[in-house]
Amino acid sequence: MSTRYDAGDEEMLEAGLAAATTAIRAGELVVLPTDTVYGIGADAFDPVAVARLLEAKGRGREMPPPVLVGSPATLDALATQLPEWARVLVEHYWPGPLTIVVRQQSSLQWDLGETRGTVAVRMPHDQVALELLARTGPLAVSSANLTGRPAATNADDAAEMLSAQVAVILDGGPTSDDRPSTIVDCTGDQPRLLRLGAISAEELRTVLAEVEVALDDLSDEPGTGQGSAGA
Repeated sequence: MSTRYDAGDEEMLEAGLAAATTAIRAGELVVLPTDTVYGIGADAFDPVAVARLLEAKGRGREMPPPVLVGSPATLDALATQLPEWARVLVEHYWPGPLTIVVRQQSSLQWDLGETRGTVAVRMPHDQVALELLARTGPLAVSSANLTGRPAATNADDAAEMLSAQVAVILDGGPTSDDRPSTIVDCTGDQPRLLRLGAISAEELRTVLAEVEVALDDLSDEPGTGQGSAGA
């Protein structure tokens, strides 16, 4: 059974962050708020913990979780062959509800699932999430829900679905948006929209037009090895 901490109380928040950090380092799972929906997180570099995360959600390795980072600088440690237009998107939207799929560094010692050499990365715009990431480093984070059910937008919903599988729940109150992040594939010659979310295609096109890059139309083709289960 999980322990829940009210992130709106300063003392409870500190206790919750400490407990969540300890849990992550022990290979356990935590629920955390983000600027989109609640997420269930594990140490991205602990294959057993990542497998436990997928099992908790009822997902297989064919749906690898995205990775949340606490700083844009971390992106270069995870990604390679990053196009300049991808950096433009990151500069404009991070921290925020944009997930980018990039080619991962071949030297990374992790196993997120069947990624086909890619990783989906996002820096959330949520202070609780960022404080936790500052202590733990990159986290594999998927939306806090069971497969087939709506993503949790509050700690109650997350607890109802996942409390038996997680060690700590950080309760940051209701999320400000019930839409997940927008996902853009940055592994090709031009950006390809994989999932519409909190950022519209029109917004992306406006930003990309400044560097004379076009956005591919929304496609449901798999192609990248990354699923759409991210927060």
